[in-house]
Amino acid sequence: MQSATRARDPRGITTGLGLTVVHVGALAIFLPHVFSWSAVAVLFVLYYLTGALGITLGYHRILTHRSLKVPKALEYIFTTLGALALQGGPIEWISTHRAHHAHTDREGDPHSVEHGLRWAHMQWLYKRNDARLSLAEQARLAPDLARDPFYRFLDKTYVWWQVALALVLLAIGGWPWVIYGVFLRAVLTYHITWLVNSAAHHDGYQTYRTGDRSTNNWWVAILAWGEGWHNNHHAFPWSARHGLRWFEFDFTWLTIRFLAACKLARDIKLPTEAMIARLAVHQPHQVR
Repeated sequence: MQSATRARDPRGITTGLGLTVVHVGALAIFLPHVFSWSAVAVLFVLYYLTGALGITLGYHRILTHRSLKVPKALEYIFTTLGALALQGGPIEWISTHRAHHAHTDREGDPHSVEHGLRWAHMQWLYKRNDARLSLAEQARLAPDLARDPFYRFLDKTYVWWQVALALVLLAIGGWPWVIYGVFLRAVLTYHITWLVNSAAHHDGYQTYRTGDRSTNNWWVAILAWGEGWHNNHHAFPWSARHGLRWFEFDFTWLTIRFLAACKLARDIKLPTEAMIARLAVHQPHQVR
């Protein structure tokens, strides 16, 4: 059984060093003459493109759970944006998330909250983790992606895409654009994504019987483009819509509806009323 106190493994050391560099780089926002409103605009534009369209829609709802279909060219665009979030290549990210759903909050879950909030939030990335997937396990859990040459290419080169983005930002807006658009944006997107693994398995309410600690957390849902309705998601992982009640605002679901209206999304999966009734608890209850 993995422990948050175990020594780091080689892959964890590499990841830990990378995370340290990105976080230290983000601290450059406090240096004189770094701030500019254009850099702030770049931060939020790239946060939306890489976090909302890349990770939430592309990596998660389209690729991991196949909740909807879009034209292949558009799927590749969303996936490339996801790679620019610097959270790993598509095969690594999707296979890890599929492992999480297969073993949620149990042995085999790469970021089980049973090992503590800090472990679920980020320690699982750089400390010894017995549930970390080998390359063979990644290919087994994501064979649909492992067969695609473009996704294999992204898995091997996603760091260099970030370097290319940094060079473009440097050429256009100088170091302020790099600091805000790469380092600070990556840190912001990291921690908001990780909150789904930690806070949304610790604080919130449960509407459905899922047999795990997933919760619906409203403030994580706001920050993470609808991903915080996590108990709903664990009840119906394949659902394109995560906010299932009228007050559960799901920005990514609005994006999917827009794509459908433009004839760019099809085969959109949603739970039926019967499915919802079968898993619903009598009264949603708070989890802490």
